[in-house]
Amino acid sequence: MKKIITLTVLLLVAGNLLACDICGCGVGSYYLGILPDFKKRFIGLRYQHKGLTTHISADGSVSYLTSQEIYQTAEVWGAFNIGKRFRIMGFVPVNFNERLNQGKTTSKSGMGDIAVLGYFKLLDRQKTIGDKRFAQSLWVGGGIKLPVGTYDPTDANIAQNTQNTFQLGTGSVDFTVNAMYDVRLQDAGINTNVSYKINTANKYDYRYGNKLTGNVLAYYKFNIKNKLTIAPNAGIMYETAQKDLNARKHFVDESGGYSMMGILGVECNIKNIAFGGNYQSPLAQTLAGNRVKAKDRFMVHVSFSF
Repeated sequence: MKKIITLTVLLLVAGNLLACDICGCGVGSYYLGILPDFKKRFIGLRYQHKGLTTHISADGSVSYLTSQEIYQTAEVWGAFNIGKRFRIMGFVPVNFNERLNQGKTTSKSGMGDIAVLGYFKLLDRQKTIGDKRFAQSLWVGGGIKLPVGTYDPTDANIAQNTQNTFQLGTGSVDFTVNAMYDVRLQDAGINTNVSYKINTANKYDYRYGNKLTGNVLAYYKFNIKNKLTIAPNAGIMYETAQKDLNARKHFVDESGGYSMMGILGVECNIKNIAFGGNYQSPLAQTLAGNRVKAKDRFMVHVSFSF
């Protein structure tokens, strides 16, 4: 048990040291949460909705430049296991961005950046404690993100002190390092995900700051007549990012920062169909030198395992 606690703490600390994107928009990282139950493979659809208030003055006051931004993503995602130790995951997103400023609405939509992740099961242990089953697993791996989504360099210069968040993609090939740890005693468990994203410069010599997302969720599985499983969950997600680097090799002040989100959600399984969702609300944040404020987020999904 002492080893389990130590491992959980290490993963959580990693998530607090590094993390995701300033905004979680089209150029954000990949939130996983609790994966659907599957033995071989699954494919599904996810919808994510996120919002920002941007162009806030450095002192926190609202100016005429202040914008309300909405980022929606519909994506096909899936995974398949190779044997008992290897897992491949993929994400194919379509992004819908909208900005409202001074009564004028600007929108863009299109394919986002495609990502492929690979995992290796480093730890898989099961035993009985009393009359309860104890299980733990640790998956580690990495991935690559391909610049399929459109990057518009003019959006980085819409106005002075603008934030380069209103993009469908980064325009760069980026890499991730990932870990997923799950520990469960009978029907109660803790799920931890950590993903560090290493960004490269795009062809316009703009490089988004490296990012990582770390989240910890506690859950409990209720089995109803051995047909339906309902798993309510709650936890926190911590995101942080380094500052972006522009073509002049200067750090962009209107970038970087951190946010901490509280998460409430539920996951359901009926035979080979899984569905669920969660709601995320900011608990603390300092983004882009306080020029950006993240709003509440939510996500829903449905998947089919086979």
